[in-house]
Amino acid sequence: MKRLLVTILIVVAVLVAALGLAIALGGPGKAPPPMSSINDPFKNVDFSDLPEATYVTARDGTKLAFRAYPAAGGAVKGSVVLLHGSSASSSSMHLMAKGFAAAGYAAYTLDIRGHGKSGTKGHIAYIGQLEDDLEDFVHSTKLAQPSTLAGFSSGGGFVLRFAGSPRQELFSNYLLLSPWISQDAATLRPGSGGWATVGVPRIIAIAVLNGFGMHAFDDLPVVRFAVDERDKGLLTPQYSFALAQNFRPERDYQANIRAIRQTLRVLVGQNDDVSYADRFAAVFKTAGKDVPVTVLPGIDHISLTLDPVAVQAAVAAVESMDHEKPNQAMQPTTGRRTTKFSITPTSNPATKRGLASGG
Repeated sequence: MKRLLVTILIVVAVLVAALGLAIALGGPGKAPPPMSSINDPFKNVDFSDLPEATYVTARDGTKLAFRAYPAAGGAVKGSVVLLHGSSASSSSMHLMAKGFAAAGYAAYTLDIRGHGKSGTKGHIAYIGQLEDDLEDFVHSTKLAQPSTLAGFSSGGGFVLRFAGSPRQELFSNYLLLSPWISQDAATLRPGSGGWATVGVPRIIAIAVLNGFGMHAFDDLPVVRFAVDERDKGLLTPQYSFALAQNFRPERDYQANIRAIRQTLRVLVGQNDDVSYADRFAAVFKTAGKDVPVTVLPGIDHISLTLDPVAVQAAVAAVESMDHEKPNQAMQPTTGRRTTKFSITPTSNPATKRGLASGG
C-alpha cells in the first residue's frame, strides 16, 4: 500500500512538473516575419472618411469601441455588424462597411475586446467575455432588422461560435468571410500561411488546468502574429490563452456547426493564402450542414475585405439571406453547394495609406 502511494505521488509530481515546464517554456516563441500579403494591401486604403469611434459600456464597465456607418438613401434594408480578423481593429473593415452602407444597410464595425480601443490589447478577463460583450452591444444599439453578424478570418470563426450558441437569435443571419475554423479543420494552411506562431505545449497545459477549474494562467501569451514592428502600436501583436480560445469557434467546431439554426453563408477568395478555399464546403458537409459557399476568383485573404468585387459579393450574400424563409435557413446536408462568383471589377478610389491588417 505504501509503495502504491509513493508511485502515485511520483506520477503526480512528474505530471505537475511537465505541466509547469510546458507553461513556462512552451510559449509561442518569436513572432514570424511580417507577411506582405497581409500588411501591404492596407497601404493603399483611404481612411480619410473613417468614422470616429464611439463607445458602449459593457457589463463590467469597460468602454467598447465601434464605428457606425449610416445607411445611404431613405429606407434602411437592415443592419450588418462587422467583426475584424486577428490582430486588427474596426478600421480594417472600413471599405466593407462603406459598401454595406451604400447598399442601404446600417453598418457597424467593432473593436473586439483586446483589440483597438476596446480594453487591454491581447487580453480578456475570461473565456466567454466576447459573447457577453456582443450581447451588450446588441442591447445597447437599436439594430435595424433584419440584422446580420459578419466576421472575417478569426472574426469569422467567432461569428461561427456565436451562430451556434444559445444567443444565436440575437441576429437574423450570419456571414463568414474566410473564417478560421480550427487547427484540426481541413481548411487551415500550416501555420495559417505564416501569419502566426502558436505555443502549443502551453495551450495544452493551460487547457488541462482549465479542466480542473484552474484559470491562473489564462492571461499568458500563446499566439504571436506576423506584425511589422512599426505597427505594434496600432495592431495587437499577441493573444493571451483566454483571448485565443474565445476569438474562435468552440473546440468541438462540428458540434458548433450542427447547433446553428439561423441563416448562414460562407464567402472565400479562390486565392486565399491562409485557408484552402476549396475545402470549406466539405468541412460543413462533414459536420452535417448544407451551407452555401461562394468562392470568388482572383481574390486572396485580405482582398476579401477590400476588393470591390468581394464587397459586392458580401452585400449580395446578405441580401439573399434577408429574402430567405427562416424555416429554410439551415437544413441537414443533402449535397455540396459551392458557387463561383464573377463581377466586372470597378475602380478602387482608395489612395491613402492606412494600417488595419489582420488575418
